[in-house]
Amino acid sequence: ILFVGLDAAGKSTILYTLKLGEVVTTIPTILCYLESGLNFNAFDVGGRCKIRPLMRHYFLNTDALLYIVDSTDDERLDDALSELCQCLNEDELRDSIFMLLCNKQDKPNAMTAEEFMRN
Repeated sequence: ILFVGLDAAGKSTILYTLKLGEVVTTIPTILCYLESGLNFNAFDVGGRCKIRPLMRHYFLNTDALLYIVDSTDDERLDDALSELCQCLNEDELRDSIFMLLCNKQDKPNAMTAEEFMRN
C-alpha cells in the first residue's frame, strides 16, 4: 500500500497507528520509507513539494494507494485535489485500488470526504 498526500496530512501517524495500535508523535518524512510487520507492506512517501515528484518511482506494482488529506487544511485544498488527480491519471496505477482518507476528522473544522470530493 502506498501512503501519499501533502505534507502534514498524517500519513506517518496513520501508518504507525495501524502498526502499533496507538498514536505516536512523528517527524516529517524526508523521502520514503518501507514499513513491514503488518499484514501488508506500506510505503510512506513524504509530501513536501520537492519530494512529491519522487513518488512516481513507487507507482509500479502498487496494489493499493491510500491518498490522505488533512481535512482541516482549507488553504491547500486545491493542491491536495491536484495531486490526487495526478495520481488517478498515472498509467502505472491504473490497476491499483484507490482509497481516500480525509484525516483529522476529530477537529471541529474538518470537512467530510463528500465535501472534499465536491470541491
